Amino acid sequence: MICLTGDIHHQGLNTGNQQHSDRSEIQTALDFLELLAFYKVKMTLFISGKTFQESPQATAAIARHELVEIGGHNWDCFEPSLWHRFWNKATGSYNGPRWYQRWDVEKTKRTIEAVTQTPLRCWRNHMYMHGPYTEQVLAEAGIAICSDGVKKASQGLEWHPAGLYNFPLNIMPDHEHIYHAERTPEWVKAWVERYNWSDDFGSASYPVDVWADKVLTQLQQNEAAGKISHLILHPLTMYLCDRYASARRILLYLSQCETVHMQDLLPERKKQCR
Repeated sequence: MICLTGDIHHQGLNTGNQQHSDRSEIQTALDFLELLAFYKVKMTLFISGKTFQESPQATAAIARHELVEIGGHNWDCFEPSLWHRFWNKATGSYNGPRWYQRWDVEKTKRTIEAVTQTPLRCWRNHMYMHGPYTEQVLAEAGIAICSDGVKKASQGLEWHPAGLYNFPLNIMPDHEHIYHAERTPEWVKAWVERYNWSDDFGSASYPVDVWADKVLTQLQQNEAAGKISHLILHPLTMYLCDRYASARRILLYLSQCETVHMQDLLPERKKQCR
């Protein structure tokens, strides 16, 4: 069983990937809808609230797609970053104080639900940023699953006493482990040294074909062991790397497996499906 996820950011965020692309990020998300339909693969897309504001027609089309489930990805992805760096130093929470996180979650939730007409149950913070109030704030807002972080040994949903599940990625992520766009070998080396960065899969980045080989191997190992896989593919990253060629390789494999939306992993949803 495989849960495929991805993140979509508003174009105004002006990320390095966005600056290197001749297609907008929302356009790459629409491209991905066509790939999902072709391979018949389900996907949970975490979308920032501002994306719905910037691109109402495109986000409405995504929301209508039968293979897509939508999750929240903050309102503005922690803009301006200066405030969040201050809050991190002052309070130990890059996400901001509790009141700010409540505002962020509720505004994002209202905006998305106005389009989807269904309760928002899944959430991923931008950059997987997870603070001391994250679980409590999300649970109080009715979020059932928080999908932050990378944990190679994850076996699936992990209950938190605040009243929701955490569900980290357990397959090597794409953006942080592939050379692409601004992420040249020199850039990556400087970044890793400056921030002492690594995740559960280490600090190395790879050419996209090598990364895809590693991902396919990990997926196959999890399938053989009967272990759920949680994978992330950013549509924009996949476009910049090789115009979706590696994404197609991975989606072809996923088409031969059972794929699920994140909500479908909740115990109450499993009971409904029986």
